[in-house]
Amino acid sequence: METGEARRAAERIARESFGRLVAFLAARTRDLAAAEDALSEAFAAALRQWPESGVPESPAAWLLTVARRRGADAARRRAVETCGAGRVALMAEELEAAASSPEAIPDRRLALMFAGAHPAIDRGMRAPLILQAVLGLTAMELAAAFLVPPKAMGQRLVRVKNRIRDTGIPFRVPDREELPERLDAVLEAIYAAYARGWHELDGGAPRLAEEAIWLGQVVVGLLPDAPEAKGMLALMLYAEARRPARRSDDGAFVPLEEQDVARWDRDALAAAERLLREASAAGPSGRYQIEAAIQSAHVARRLGGAATWPAIVALYDHLLALTGSPVVALNRAVALAETDGPGAALAALDPLAADERLAGYQPYWAARGALLARAGRTTEAREALTLALGLADDPAVRAHLRARLEMLPEAVDESRSPEGGIARRLGSAPQNNGLEHDA
Repeated sequence: METGEARRAAERIARESFGRLVAFLAARTRDLAAAEDALSEAFAAALRQWPESGVPESPAAWLLTVARRRGADAARRRAVETCGAGRVALMAEELEAAASSPEAIPDRRLALMFAGAHPAIDRGMRAPLILQAVLGLTAMELAAAFLVPPKAMGQRLVRVKNRIRDTGIPFRVPDREELPERLDAVLEAIYAAYARGWHELDGGAPRLAEEAIWLGQVVVGLLPDAPEAKGMLALMLYAEARRPARRSDDGAFVPLEEQDVARWDRDALAAAERLLREASAAGPSGRYQIEAAIQSAHVARRLGGAATWPAIVALYDHLLALTGSPVVALNRAVALAETDGPGAALAALDPLAADERLAGYQPYWAARGALLARAGRTTEAREALTLALGLADDPAVRAHLRARLEMLPEAVDESRSPEGGIARRLGSAPQNNGLEHDA
């Protein structure tokens, strides 16, 4: 077997099973860092051995077996150094439990997710920890998702994992009375995973997005009376329903207002509407219910011609008061352009200019550039759209932004007021921190 083929197989297994394997390895030891190290060594061994021996029939089970052995060896070494016999005993139990059926790898991710949301863990690090441990996102990816420096994110993750190990936080789904203080972090992690998965190329399988939706369905099944869980699942389904229309047949990026609604998945939309109704009837509206309601309003406008922009602005007002998020403020400004014009929208954006978190946030510069172009401030629009182009990593989005730049006139004409709504110039994608950018 060629090395490239073995590498592709290992990468596929990493995408599909990383979190499941880490959750299994860490279930008894409660040492996430050690589980991740052992699994990394197993993948390294696979890249050495599979080109010669071939990819095993059950590569996940092969990796688990190797990782367990590496973990047991490491635990024995630590036991000699620290007299930690209890840790060796735990690892021995894990080996014995799995030895009889190496193919059976139980999915313990949900328990790991709730362990990562334990109140002993800093609230701001619960969702990033879950995303890394369960879905395998790197510190660099998490830093981009949560708008913090990569080095700081890496250091925080190390501290959190050490705390889990040292305090013995249990890996289990908590009792019902414990859920309210943990559910928010679990939902935040799932939706942040979906937001990242949204950008997966349509030509391939959207694995991370599908995984997030599946985890959302599991949480709703576990907590059928939790309105925010249903709101989050509805939000993901609204976005996923539009996936087939996000690209043209030749792969070009298609903004929300230009999408062919005939390509939208009506079954997914119907499921999202049902979940949103159930969530709204079950209790007060939270963040995900509000965001799902915004998506419902977009659907009503595109499918039925309803005049929903005022309602969208009002929903963003509510969401901004609830979260204080700069991304929500950005989305609100974009929607405001459709009701009050680009001048009002730009005035709403002005306070965000000092927020360092948005300096490298591509949707901010795309939105600002489109608003400036609509206001006739061509020179400033060109500068903002050029920054957005430099920050975009999707080739189709880059081509879309380049086309917008080419449409700008060379001379500045402050009196010019281009026709057409700002929504036609922007994409429709869930963004960082689980927030939408559809307006």
